[in-house]
Amino acid sequence: MRLVVAGEWLGREGLCNLKIKNISVAEDIEALEGFSGFVLLSYSLSSKLLNLNLKKKGILPPVVMVELEDWEPRPLDQLNPRPYKLNLKDVSLGPEDYKRAVLKVKEHIEAGDIYQLNLTSRFTFEGEGEHQKLFLHFYRAQPVPYAFFLDTGDFCLISGSMELFLEKRDKLLVSKPIKGTARNREELASSRKDRAENLMITDMVRNDIGRVAETGSVRVRELFKIEGFRTLYQMHSRVECRSCASSVEILRATFPPASVTGAPKRKAVEIIDGLEPHAREYYCGCGGFLFPNGDFRLSVLIRTAVAKGSRIDYYAGCGIVWDSSPEGELEELLLKVKAFYKRVKEEL
Repeated sequence: MRLVVAGEWLGREGLCNLKIKNISVAEDIEALEGFSGFVLLSYSLSSKLLNLNLKKKGILPPVVMVELEDWEPRPLDQLNPRPYKLNLKDVSLGPEDYKRAVLKVKEHIEAGDIYQLNLTSRFTFEGEGEHQKLFLHFYRAQPVPYAFFLDTGDFCLISGSMELFLEKRDKLLVSKPIKGTARNREELASSRKDRAENLMITDMVRNDIGRVAETGSVRVRELFKIEGFRTLYQMHSRVECRSCASSVEILRATFPPASVTGAPKRKAVEIIDGLEPHAREYYCGCGGFLFPNGDFRLSVLIRTAVAKGSRIDYYAGCGIVWDSSPEGELEELLLKVKAFYKRVKEEL
């Protein structure tokens, strides 16, 4: 069992080890009441929380709770990781299938069923090497604030997420949804499509956290802010409020994350279940720390892979709106895979 996290999770630099005391699993978020440590919440919890009969269910436990020996991180020497080889074996929605699915999403938008939907694909690889080495290569290709590697002994989770789902410090609750991706800053800044997409999701987050907020305290502090990473640029907004609710109450009101579902959320999740042939598992769920004082910090599990044996499943997705083009969304999808597997475009 091993947990390696980007230092920014805990106000440090570089990568850090945290010593694991015990790992337990549960079926629903109520198990988190009073827990402190590192947690994973599977996207599959959407079925229960949104009262939907989703036909596809993951095979991994919905809730993973990692009890820590202590909260003092130890620096990890992550220079010169040994080679790790990936061989692309399968894609759940190949290029033509993905473009056709984008058109189906647009049909739902035209019919008034939804305004926006996050459509994802799963890339399955055969891996050769230690999974932690894969994480180190991934992190070195694109350092991000919410990266982590968790080896539970049964499976490994490798996350290169840069998206903050929720953070609570005392009564301040913050969410920073990401919507909008491009190869360069100018392209993203001038994109009306990405701004519209971001605005829709920001409004959803306002509505979600408003359920647990003190009356009149919800504010949008940043809108359409652009942040650069090594392989792409992302647009995010920042929504905050004051709340006295517990972590479980807040998760019950906001999960699954708005940025990886669509608007309206419940209908989007239902349509996603019909369009995507794969189970999302932990991808598009959330992970992070519940602190002993009741505060917490959770990322959206985007840019995330699940490793079990030699099989590696990496996921990526795009937000589809009315003016999305199938070709443009496919290009964005492959851009989001680039840091994990740079040859994906040539091999599909």
